[in-house]
Amino acid sequence: MLTLTQIKNKSATRLTGLHPVVLAAANELIERSYACGVPILITQGLRTIAQQDELYAQGRTKPGAIVTNAKGGCSYHNYGLAIDFALLLANGSGVSWDMNRDGDNDLTADWLEVVQQAKQLGFEWGGDWTSLKDYPHFQMSFGLALSALRSGVQPSAQAVAAAYKRMNTKEGQAVKSEVIAVVKVNGVKIADGVLENGVTYVPVRAIAEALGAGVAYDSTTRTVEITPGR
Repeated sequence: MLTLTQIKNKSATRLTGLHPVVLAAANELIERSYACGVPILITQGLRTIAQQDELYAQGRTKPGAIVTNAKGGCSYHNYGLAIDFALLLANGSGVSWDMNRDGDNDLTADWLEVVQQAKQLGFEWGGDWTSLKDYPHFQMSFGLALSALRSGVQPSAQAVAAAYKRMNTKEGQAVKSEVIAVVKVNGVKIADGVLENGVTYVPVRAIAEALGAGVAYDSTTRTVEITPGR
């Protein structure tokens, strides 16, 4: 059987470009699934707009079955907020999408074990969707609609802190977080600064916009650009 390091290395190239929280959660999912006796492979992470359009064309203008209703820019994959997975077989090279497989013989389907771990980490599961279910798919929306992401909105500091907090909650004991500062602009409270795992998070968009600056987010380069107000 492959070691955890070998298994993680198999997914490493597909994790490039993910939002830091999603990246951390994906690695944690690999580790927790392995601990359950279910090795997995991340088969998809960040997907470009062009790749999304190619996938959308399948079953429509190109051969194959329809696998997505999302055009380019209309998938959380396009913003580094989603991953897809498959079960990694014992030979270390084959994968399976058999949702009934019980490779560790614990009387619980391996697929369900992975889904349970993913949900504990804060992922939404495509298998819960009401139409065109996507069983290998997990995403973190941070409460943002795709229309907001397309306009450049990024997950807030509070949402990011909450995601880290949930991800690091084990056996009902949450990692301690606390509000350590009130952020004000011209005497008006804008938001709270939150301490999480030794890092203080403040909402850059709220502060910048309160100062009359513009904020743009490039999901490809993972870059936030602040434009001074005039």
